[in-house]
Amino acid sequence: MSLAPLPRIASLLPSTTEIACALGLQTQLVGRSHECDFPPAVQTLPVCTAAKIDSSLPSLEIDRQVKAILEQGVSVYHVHAELLRDLQPDIILTQAQCEVCAVSLREVEDAVCGWLGHQAKIVSCSPMRLTDVWEDIRMVATACGVPERGEQVAASLCQRVDSIAQRARDIPKKPRVACIEWLEPLMSAGNWVPELVELAGGVNLFGAPGEHSPWFSWEELQAADPDVLVILPCGFGLERCYAEMPTLTAHPAWKGLRAVRDGQVYLTDGNQYFNRPGPRLVESVEILAEIFHPGLFDFGHRPTAWQLA
Repeated sequence: MSLAPLPRIASLLPSTTEIACALGLQTQLVGRSHECDFPPAVQTLPVCTAAKIDSSLPSLEIDRQVKAILEQGVSVYHVHAELLRDLQPDIILTQAQCEVCAVSLREVEDAVCGWLGHQAKIVSCSPMRLTDVWEDIRMVATACGVPERGEQVAASLCQRVDSIAQRARDIPKKPRVACIEWLEPLMSAGNWVPELVELAGGVNLFGAPGEHSPWFSWEELQAADPDVLVILPCGFGLERCYAEMPTLTAHPAWKGLRAVRDGQVYLTDGNQYFNRPGPRLVESVEILAEIFHPGLFDFGHRPTAWQLA
């Protein structure tokens, strides 16, 4: 009895590309988004999306661009429908979680609605919490015909997180933490990040597990006065994070914050880790554990994934 051939896959966001590769399906990928860059070999794939904003602008200008586009009721991203059709994927991986972070489900549906002679199944992820990410891994695996791999990968990732959480659970003194996901205006990290903070042995001050990232004010940040500040701007790597720091450091309230006075401000590669709801959220927990409790945890992520500001 011959096995059914594995499907041709177009992945339109970085996290699902990483999920597909973790499931051993890298050779089945036929197209990617303009942001998919891990593992590095996927960068040779045809690019099926493009951004409508200029991401080289400062944080405040990017925010204005995004809001102006969304107010028009259109997506921040564009799908190259003709290229996607020519690639003839059997499965298209996308998301319905955030129209700012990646191409939207509606945009993908519009791109494929006129196809004739080829049916592509759209698999849409919408993770809000860490358990949702594990379920998305299982869902992608099942859709691609390898459900057992999904169970194995999800179980392995859960085990790694649980190992950290068990070691961090009994730490008597846990730092009070604010994670900043956007610099101007200020936004705290929500969704799965508050869970990552708690699992790594911290006390999360802003944002709630399973809820979208909230805007907050400098006055609120001053009032909370966190022990630790973790900077993880959405879509920014370490180099860009450093370049954007004057947005924060120039504010009159900056030097008065406890974390700043105590040298407890950390820059991270939010783009590669915290912002992507995929397998490397485990590494994100490891990064936070290293930051919060350096005497107990060392996974070797410094200085490539995080650095002291």
